Amino acid sequence: MRTVTFGINITLDGYCDHTLMNPAEELMDYYTAMMDDVDLLFFGRVMYQLMFPYWADVAREQSGTDGENRFAERMASIDRVVISGSLNTADEKTRIVRTDPAGELLRLKQLPGKKIMVDTVSMLPELIKAGLIDELKLVVHPVIAGQGRPLLQAGSIKDKLNLKLVDTIRFPSGCMALHYVK
Repeated sequence: MRTVTFGINITLDGYCDHTLMNPAEELMDYYTAMMDDVDLLFFGRVMYQLMFPYWADVAREQSGTDGENRFAERMASIDRVVISGSLNTADEKTRIVRTDPAGELLRLKQLPGKKIMVDTVSMLPELIKAGLIDELKLVVHPVIAGQGRPLLQAGSIKDKLNLKLVDTIRFPSGCMALHYVK
């Protein structure tokens, strides 16, 4: 069975709005390396529309820094599933699924392949409740935002989920990558 990884950038106070953080080149290398073990990206509509076509355009035009270009190339090469009831079209590497995110992720998890990377805050509680998230890779930024979208809404998880910290990476920027498994 494939491993499902949830990965995201987060502030010290638990917000995950990427506009609140200061990007660092070292993080592009970290995320690019993380994608080496991934052959499917699983998005909600909002995150998908933030990521694409932006990264596909950077990959095609080579318009970013060296690290951004490498990350963009890797992101653009991976197949994607987006869960959306309202999205009408997507690029050729993306399949739109209309309903049952947990059921779809379970089906995909049972297929052969590398890891599945999940990047959807809106569906995270449902996927955790269904027992589908095997590991979390959080990059904590040295920022207290005081606002934004929280990783989890209060009360969205009824049962506590105990995790084991298996790796940490400290970056010169002050960011910390934390790798947890069930």
